[in-house]
Amino acid sequence: MSKALHIDGTILKSRLFLGTAGYPSPEALKNAIAASKPGLLTVSLRRESASGEGQKFWDIIKSFNIPVLPNTAGCHGAAQAITTAEMAREVFDTSWIKLEVIGDDYTLQPDPFGLVEAAEALINKGFKVFPYMTDDMVLAERLVDLGCDILMPWGAPIGSGRGLNNPFALKALRARFPTKTLVVDAGIGAPSHAAAAMELGYDAVLLNTAVSKSADPAAMAGAFAKAIDAGREGYLSGLIAQQETASASTPMIDRPFWHQEG
Repeated sequence: MSKALHIDGTILKSRLFLGTAGYPSPEALKNAIAASKPGLLTVSLRRESASGEGQKFWDIIKSFNIPVLPNTAGCHGAAQAITTAEMAREVFDTSWIKLEVIGDDYTLQPDPFGLVEAAEALINKGFKVFPYMTDDMVLAERLVDLGCDILMPWGAPIGSGRGLNNPFALKALRARFPTKTLVVDAGIGAPSHAAAAMELGYDAVLLNTAVSKSADPAAMAGAFAKAIDAGREGYLSGLIAQQETASASTPMIDRPFWHQEG
C-alpha cells in the first residue's frame, strides 16, 4: 500500500509530519529526521530565529530535501499571524503556511475567530493555509468554505501527550469532509495514539513534543513512523466493526467431536 500523500501537487513520501522544535541538540534533531523519514517538516520562524543556532538548524533542514511547512507558532491574534506568514513566505519561498492563532495561554487552544480572520486574509494573498484548529465541526465548515483544502484538528492540547481526547468528533470530521486532507495535530504522546488517528481514516499525523522530549528522539521518531504506516494500512484493509457481544472466530457445529457423555 502506498505511503505517499499528495498535497497541492507535491508528493509527500510519508504521512508522518515532524516538528523541529525543542530537541536537546541539533544532532538529536538530525538523527530523529533520519530515523523517521517524515513527509513534511514544520518549522517556526519566530522560535528558530531567536534560538541562537539558526544557521546550523537551517543547514540540517536543507540537507534532507524534505518539504518544509512554516508555521505561525506563538502568534496571538490574526494580525500577528498574518505578518509572520508573510515573513515566512519570503524566507522559505513557499506559499504553504501552518496557521496557528492561539486564544488561550493555558491550553494553547486555537482562537477560532482569529483563525478564520487570518485564514481568509492569507488565502486572498495566495497562501495555501493549513489551519491548526480544535475539532469543532462548525469551525471546520467555515474554514472549508473559505477555501481550506487541509484541516489540522488537535487530538489534545499541544504537548499534553493525552492522545485523542475526542475520537467521536475526529471521526465525524472525517465523515463530513471525505475529500479534504485531514491531519491530527497536537496532543499525540505515544505511537499507539498516532496509529489510532490513522485508523480513523486521517491522512497524516503531525507531532513534535512526543519525539523531541523523549529519552531517545531518534528511536521514538522511528517508532511513530512505523505506527503511522500500520494505522494507515489497517484503515485501508477494513477494520471490523465493534459489537457488544462476543463472536467466535471459529464457528462450531453442535459440540466438539471429542466431547463424551456419561
